[in-house]
Amino acid sequence: MKRTTTYGYKNDSKKKYIWISVGVVVILAAAIAVFYYFYQNNENKTAQPAPTESVEEQNSEQEEKTEENESNLMDEGNTTDSNEEQGESEQQITNNGYIEGQPLPTEPTFVEGVLIANKKYPLPSTFAPGESEEARNAFEQMATDARIAGFELVAFSSYRSFEYQDTLYHNYVNRDGQDNADRYSARPGYSEHQTGLAFDIGEKGKEDLWLTEEFGETEAGKWLVENAHKYGFILRYPQGKEEITGYMYESWHFRYLGVDLAGKVKQANVTLEEYLGVE
Repeated sequence: MKRTTTYGYKNDSKKKYIWISVGVVVILAAAIAVFYYFYQNNENKTAQPAPTESVEEQNSEQEEKTEENESNLMDEGNTTDSNEEQGESEQQITNNGYIEGQPLPTEPTFVEGVLIANKKYPLPSTFAPGESEEARNAFEQMATDARIAGFELVAFSSYRSFEYQDTLYHNYVNRDGQDNADRYSARPGYSEHQTGLAFDIGEKGKEDLWLTEEFGETEAGKWLVENAHKYGFILRYPQGKEEITGYMYESWHFRYLGVDLAGKVKQANVTLEEYLGVE
């Protein structure tokens, strides 16, 4: 009898088993891929901020910027107010041209080599040079030439000490009040007479016109205005310059500068403050 083999059957079973295994693997791989896909999408959605939170953050940032801008505007406004208050403060501390509370210096002020004494630049209370010999000699020469021209000039007041000016000023204040006194008399420490270079000049025989504007209308007064610079003097407080010099027109008050500088100031037709740029 002839044997029948089972090799074909066994091979078919083996192939069938392999294909089933492959199918299972494919299905598992697909399942894993689908699971991973949905898992990743869910993670991405979770990581992204919600639309409501984004809008709130944007609004918050905008509010912060708005507050910052308003703060800057307020700071600018405060700066302007501060400047205005400072300007008002500066105006409040001045009184008839003086700076209230300003202490007297320990040294005199020189501008371009010129000794300055006015309502903004006082002298030390201890500054006591006495009358300038150079200025006195210049006045004597001027008086000599004026005599030839027919005028007898007198320097009735020149150097004044700090203490004397203090007494003189307060006598004027008691008589005319401080506002009026400040227009024609310097407070102690602020007087040009303390420099020893200022001369109050009048004409002999016309003492009633000393310390008056009328002296400037006399022939002697006019001669002085036209010729004083030749001897080193200038009319220190000319007419119409009170806001600059701080004092009313004084036809009798002359300041010695030296011939060269006096000639330049005369030619420029300005006050000493204007010429030196210290008004």
